[in-house]
Amino acid sequence: MAQESALIVGAGSGLSAAIARLCAHDGMAVALAARNTDKLGGLADEIGATTHVCDVVDPQAVDRLFADLDGVPDLVVYNPSARERGPLVELDRERVARALMITCYGGFLVGQAAAKAMLPRGSGSIQFTGASASVKGYARSASFAMGKFGLRGLAQSMARELQPQGIHVAHFVIDGGIGETDEDRMLRPDAIARTYLDVHRQHRSAWSWEVAMRPWVENF
Repeated sequence: MAQESALIVGAGSGLSAAIARLCAHDGMAVALAARNTDKLGGLADEIGATTHVCDVVDPQAVDRLFADLDGVPDLVVYNPSARERGPLVELDRERVARALMITCYGGFLVGQAAAKAMLPRGSGSIQFTGASASVKGYARSASFAMGKFGLRGLAQSMARELQPQGIHVAHFVIDGGIGETDEDRMLRPDAIARTYLDVHRQHRSAWSWEVAMRPWVENF
């Protein structure tokens, strides 16, 4: 049986590193993609991963990323996001546009490229990292809400179109702060990562398209 592979887009510390480590521990070959791969050297060496430079808002860069991979990945995780905080009337329009491109349009480009690669094989998982802002628009956070609402809509549309063709698409609402701490109020990266991998491993008779995660003490 061929070795499974995972591509983590927007790799860095925290959640994406936890997903990468868990996938590697589970026997998968891991590829890490980011705009700046210098920060990935330690993680790549630790788990034996390859690193790839990719600006997710550049269609040609996304196409190159998938062309450079060693085969078609079994799991693709889209993790990048950006935001421009502040009162609505004071937001910088160009920065808001950039935030939307990274959070949502980049997800479309990576999701489209992953689907193109996976469809001929008829299998694979495409996963998107959401947030509380995926379902709740907070004050002074319009750009993040727009980006995350859009990413959630993308994931839902992709799931309805692609799941009948064998591609498992899932969106994760991370409803709370992420951190390595013993405090119950924070979501631990390794616990979130386990849920991502568990969803990838779901039997197709019981696929989830969306999972919300929050600490047990979190109000919602």
